Amino acid sequence: MSTHFPSGTQIVRTWHVIDADGLVLGRIASKAAMLLMGKHKPTYTPFLDTGDHVVIINADKVRLTGQKERDKVYRHHSGYPGGLKEIGAAKMRATRPVKMVELAIAGMLPKTKLGKQMYRKLNVYAGPKHPHQAQKPQPIS
Repeated sequence: MSTHFPSGTQIVRTWHVIDADGLVLGRIASKAAMLLMGKHKPTYTPFLDTGDHVVIINADKVRLTGQKERDKVYRHHSGYPGGLKEIGAAKMRATRPVKMVELAIAGMLPKTKLGKQMYRKLNVYAGPKHPHQAQKPQPIS
């Protein structure tokens, strides 16, 4: 008896919408990463992208616990000497709230070509509106 692996035509991708209003960033990120990887499905295979599409709305109203709003720092480097850029969580929320949610989710996905493929199925919006009503996304509580 051999193990059955789903092929491209057998993978059914549904759309999910998560309202981040008042929810904790890490909990939203872990739920979204699980949906993007497809771990909630019985056909989950670690080396295949069997995940669903995820839409996150109200990213600007996400909550950080403890002192993270004051202490958390996002860093990236330009690649040039002295090119380290640092931005605090409060400023990141004020200027780029979508990026804050995207970075949290990207950190929970595999760091491979497969992870990049999963990340492309993520759509994050700062406000309550999104252009994906035609796909009939199912709300996640």
